[in-house]
Amino acid sequence: MNLKHALAMLGLVGLSAAAQAQDPNLARNLAATCANCHGTNGHSVGGMDSLAGEAQDKLMQKLMDFKSGDKPATIMHQIVKGYTDEQLTLITAWFAAQK
Repeated sequence: MNLKHALAMLGLVGLSAAAQAQDPNLARNLAATCANCHGTNGHSVGGMDSLAGEAQDKLMQKLMDFKSGDKPATIMHQIVKGYTDEQLTLITAWFAAQK
């Protein structure tokens, strides 16, 4: 029996999606983890790119390039692999909505 099958038997497969749907601040909370390098609400004050107001598709493409290894990075390729594509979609939408 694989892990997915075991979790399905326990009724835990949809737990993550259900928890995300119940948290209206999930996108903001996920995006907050980017503040250390990209500034509060995506407004960089240093050498990193600002993320606020960038087009969502542009941000998502950059993240997918980090995730696949197509875009070189010092740390982003490791960080982005810790998120699902759905979480990355939430994060990029949140930053795109910032002024």
